[in-house]
Amino acid sequence: MTFQQLTYVVEISKCGSINKAAGKLFLSQSGISTAIRELEEELGIQFFVRSNRGVEFTPDGQEFLSYAASLLEQKQWIETRYGEARNAAPATRLSISSQRYPFTEDAFLELLQAPEANRYQFSIREVDMDAVIDDVYDHRADIGVICLTGLTEKMIFRFLDSRALVFHEIAVVAPCVYIRRGHPLAEQPEVMEGDLAGYPYVSFEREQGVAVDFSEEYRMMSLKKPARQIRVNSRSAMLRVLSYTDGFTTGSGLITKSSGYRKIITLPLAEKSGIRIGWIALKGGKLSAQAEHFLALLKKNVLESIQFTEEARQSLKEEAL
Repeated sequence: MTFQQLTYVVEISKCGSINKAAGKLFLSQSGISTAIRELEEELGIQFFVRSNRGVEFTPDGQEFLSYAASLLEQKQWIETRYGEARNAAPATRLSISSQRYPFTEDAFLELLQAPEANRYQFSIREVDMDAVIDDVYDHRADIGVICLTGLTEKMIFRFLDSRALVFHEIAVVAPCVYIRRGHPLAEQPEVMEGDLAGYPYVSFEREQGVAVDFSEEYRMMSLKKPARQIRVNSRSAMLRVLSYTDGFTTGSGLITKSSGYRKIITLPLAEKSGIRIGWIALKGGKLSAQAEHFLALLKKNVLESIQFTEEARQSLKEEAL
């Protein structure tokens, strides 16, 4: 079976006769008839019945016609798609996978403001840490953005090393709790782990079987079995729950100027080790110029988030005086 034979069948259906189809295709009637007969013998079906009025497709012929038309459309799409690509400059590609951090999104949006290529394919995914690592390892992402803590980094480093991935540190920040403005703990300069007892703990969902070391929240002993827990699966849902309840979550504490964080404040967790913010990539892999540009924007946005968070805390202190 050839695309040429499929074309003959489809054209006969459009014209209603072999003679008219032959004229439209600038071929002899005998040539088309021979090609159709060979295809019928190959497949063991009869496409149509000939008469003085033209041709009438059989049920088998009608079914085959739908498949033939679909295949020819796909062939045309492929030829158009890759024919254009062959004559054009190659598209710049960049794929980012990140835990749910606003500074990653801000860096990506800045990248889109002035891309360095006329043709590009950029993508960003916000997923759990284990999925970020899988994305980079499986080449679905060029860069992954994650955070490590003193409780988890040994295990994560072993896991990264087993997959030939390298972690590059950008900054270290103190772990914090995220709460709403007006929360009963909002006026404290810092929060002790015991202060959180009784308040709902908000966390991101994890797939069953995924180790707790991959969780996005900062791990604390008291949060192993919280009495009141709320699970969400997106950053927007997390922000809304925190904004309208006395719930809390833990993490880097970094906030940005984006509107989603206007009702949220972060307070340092007392006596806790720092969180390392960074990115991962394949060991020995060469990053594209576009990836290097994104990393520069990522570092800038992390540092700006740190500064903005400090300013927001200072402003909160002044409001309380």
